[in-house]
Amino acid sequence: MLLDFAPIDGAVLFGLVASIGNLLQGWDNASIAGSMLYIKEEFNLQSMPMVEGAIMAMALFGATMITTISGALADAFGRRMMLLVSAVLSFITAMMVIFWSQQVYMLLLTRLVMGFSIGLAVTLVPIYISEIAPSEIRGKLNTFPQLSGSLGMLLSYCMVFWMSLMPKVDWRIMLGIQSIPSMIYSALIIFYLPESPSWLVRKGRVDEAKKVLQRLRRRQDVSGEIASLIEGTKIDQAPCLQEYKIRPKESVNDTMVLNREDSELYVLQEDLPRVAYMIKEQSTDENIVSSFTSHGASFFDPLVSLIGSVHESSLEGCNMFGEVEQQCAAIWDEENQKGPTEDEPEHERDDMEESIYDPLICGSIGRERSDLVTSHRRRGLLPSRKSGYIGGGWQLAWKSSSDVLSNGQVQDCMDRVYLHEGVPNPEMKSGLDTSTDCKFTQATALVNKSVFHKDQFGNQNIDLHSSEKNSKGTKWSNLLEPGVKRALIAGVGLQLLQQFAGINGILYYTPQILDQAGVGVLISNIGLSSTSASILMSALTTLLMLPFIGIAMWLIDRAGRRKLLLVTIPILVLALLILIVINIVDLSVGLHAALSTTSVVVYFCIFVMGFGPIPNIFCSEIFPARVRAICSAICSLTFWISDIIVTYTLPLMMSSLGFTGVFGLYAIVCILAMLFVYMRVPETRGMPLEVIAEFYALGPYWHADQKQKGDTKDKESEETLEALR
Repeated sequence: MLLDFAPIDGAVLFGLVASIGNLLQGWDNASIAGSMLYIKEEFNLQSMPMVEGAIMAMALFGATMITTISGALADAFGRRMMLLVSAVLSFITAMMVIFWSQQVYMLLLTRLVMGFSIGLAVTLVPIYISEIAPSEIRGKLNTFPQLSGSLGMLLSYCMVFWMSLMPKVDWRIMLGIQSIPSMIYSALIIFYLPESPSWLVRKGRVDEAKKVLQRLRRRQDVSGEIASLIEGTKIDQAPCLQEYKIRPKESVNDTMVLNREDSELYVLQEDLPRVAYMIKEQSTDENIVSSFTSHGASFFDPLVSLIGSVHESSLEGCNMFGEVEQQCAAIWDEENQKGPTEDEPEHERDDMEESIYDPLICGSIGRERSDLVTSHRRRGLLPSRKSGYIGGGWQLAWKSSSDVLSNGQVQDCMDRVYLHEGVPNPEMKSGLDTSTDCKFTQATALVNKSVFHKDQFGNQNIDLHSSEKNSKGTKWSNLLEPGVKRALIAGVGLQLLQQFAGINGILYYTPQILDQAGVGVLISNIGLSSTSASILMSALTTLLMLPFIGIAMWLIDRAGRRKLLLVTIPILVLALLILIVINIVDLSVGLHAALSTTSVVVYFCIFVMGFGPIPNIFCSEIFPARVRAICSAICSLTFWISDIIVTYTLPLMMSSLGFTGVFGLYAIVCILAMLFVYMRVPETRGMPLEVIAEFYALGPYWHADQKQKGDTKDKESEETLEALR
């Protein structure tokens, strides 16, 4: 896929730096899992599983405590500042372990402080990356936390394994070495990492946000993204879903606009003014909801189908392996090599030339070829040349509107219009002159009230420099808005199911699980102790995860979040079922060990491709800017509470239910998770954050509108039947 690499490089580097916080989390997970084998010996915890569980879970308690206020802290002091606090706390914890953990209660307090550091990082790193990343690669950048966490685990396991070979093992040094990456992380945040532009805009610091975006994108023109961030500070009303035919204003003549409701679109100063003709309002497919409500499937979120229809209307990224991109490149090369033919009309040549710079204009070179070339050009050229382009094929414009005040007076105002070019429907009657209709581009539009005032527009251009601070503090009542509630259900449900699938419980106890599974048999000839052997297998398991995380990075912005979940979760179920079967059937020790280890490795590797990174990515994308930190903290709070339950109860479950019972419960949860994803999780691939928030705000009202239409149709059908009788 051809991209403008200038903006990508800046975002990638900052995303990598921010994800070091997850590296520290992974380092801690592995180091405490390995050192726990020696902590039990020093404090005689073999007969006290509750104390052992408390040591393991104390960091989770700390993470839970800090998560309850992490959203408010991030909104008050900024994402960057709280990431710095996380790094400093990690360093302090390492020093406390080395010099102060002489008793169990001291170790418990140290683990609590470490939990504060982990909680801030897990909650805020995905938010920060989502707010700095271009929408086209946001998913890829948000897999960095998973990559960094696994890399931290690998490095830590290697360190623990090396230390386990020494005659005398000091578990305090195992945990204290974390001070080194913590110092590096702190320095990078102080001297290199910028603040989130979204947070700066919400605080009214638009000029600072513009400088940060210019640094992130490595170009001067970032007015489109700045305008979108300003608009994203306010979603007080339900948006309206419409479809338009659009073309440049200066190419419109009087005969084309007769008897048509048209709107002149206001654009940024570098863009060409356009005229939009509305051809449909509210719904692009009235059967999406009725097909489910007629079968009583009210749990199905119609937003899943609504957003899916928008993705299907565009050829961008429709094939996860990139055949479309390659075809686009081939067509582009062919057009450049051939050049315009002699019998090609001059106006068609002009349209082709103009379409390079205008994503909403389509030349008359053949619909399929034109769509492919336009899609390719938009990805290759548009992000660096069009001011109104905000990513993912979406463009921001405005149109005049009016609003009725409480006293009955009519006030002029502006509507923001998020436009997305779709594949035109040949059966759609536009009502325009057929000889010129081919020069219009059909676009889906999300329309809502703008934060900008009428006097900020002049000569069909908007003046961003005259914008005022429009954001307000987050109120708890904002969480009760229909769109926010719908997003919270999806985010909280996904986090809950992820944790009860058992991954973190298995990770914390990986050395012990592999040791009980007989992993020592596989490498007994090396001459290692059972403790060193299980730690080595944990390191190798983590090493095997890294290529699968790389595959996830490659697929997540091609296949999408939803498809990855629906493909990988069944594999998790299969791996767990194999573990159940081999623990029921009598097998030889060597075969049992080999199958157990293979199944655990498959579970880990497939988990990090989908169910591992995607819940955090999804939760960082679906909320409006004004409640994003608070709602993400609520989702993270669900994550940590579930993690505490899983981690604290795993030793008891292992002793009472055994491996078979525990893995059976995990398999059931994975099946429920697959159903939940299918019913409630929409695709967010490539969509700007502000557009996703608009869709969630639209969803409840759109659902009600469709239900009302369905009820009306049913009533009319009943009246017709009654009349026939």
